[in-house]
Amino acid sequence: MKKRIWLIGAGSMAVEYAKVLKSLDVDFWVIGRGKEKAKIFKQNTGVEVITGGLSAFILQAEELPTHAIVATGVEALAQTTIELIEAGVTQILCEKPGGLNKNEIEQVAKLAEQKNATVLLAYNRRFYASVIKAKEIIEEDGGVTSFNFEFTEWSHIIATLKKHPGVKESLFLNNSTHVVDLAFYLGGFPKEVKCFTAGGFEWHPSSSVFAGAGVSETGALFCYQANWEAPGRWVVEVLTKNHRLYFKPMEKLMIQKKGSIQLEDVYIDDVIDKSFKPGLFKQVEAFLENKHQIFISIEQQLAQMDIYQKMADYK
Repeated sequence: MKKRIWLIGAGSMAVEYAKVLKSLDVDFWVIGRGKEKAKIFKQNTGVEVITGGLSAFILQAEELPTHAIVATGVEALAQTTIELIEAGVTQILCEKPGGLNKNEIEQVAKLAEQKNATVLLAYNRRFYASVIKAKEIIEEDGGVTSFNFEFTEWSHIIATLKKHPGVKESLFLNNSTHVVDLAFYLGGFPKEVKCFTAGGFEWHPSSSVFAGAGVSETGALFCYQANWEAPGRWVVEVLTKNHRLYFKPMEKLMIQKKGSIQLEDVYIDDVIDKSFKPGLFKQVEAFLENKHQIFISIEQQLAQMDIYQKMADYK
């Protein structure tokens, strides 16, 4: 069946999706709101944007798409996805984290279940060449025995950014979970976890220093920390019986072999990740080929929200 794709949004993330869709040679329409962003989008991609917003477009659309990609701002993810589901769209890839908070994610998850729609979340790091290679090594070694991760954010930059109300206040959910999702994707989602937080900013009052530990559903022990008040970076380290795998940065993979203190670069075929936004090409390809098992669904995201809220001390 020939794919018909709707790409919702005309911002910087939508530009990256358009580059991939053009390369995959699929038919797609871009649906946005304002004319100014539409003009910039066309300059960057050569693709016209249908302006006026999704609601107006749905009213005059002659047929529904086979697949839709939601690449709006975080504040509009849930409402946009709900509109698509209510219109009858059944295959949706939504930018992470799927909503601004647990309440929005729950609304989307319940409606998706009622309408038998598939909503997958676009955690593109699952599709990095480095992660794909690490998965192969982990499987060969018999699984993950322990892992640790850090999700420090650069607060000195974030504090100056202008965002919609609620976006920076939920920064752990809408940005840091890129790291957390990858760690749990590789090592298993928590079965038990103990979380500690301290500090906070005016724009993220719940917390600014984080630490915790637990055991995953696969039996791997894990720990994490982050300090948004201090220097740091995103890091994931995964340990097997034979290797320690380092993602620092996450686009690359380094390995330490048992019995050695040397860190070695692991060869990865990352040509695609260098040609497009890393992970995005294989993510879109998997979505269009209905390879749902690689993604986290909106229902799974909802099931994880209690853990995420504990980690960030969200009420």
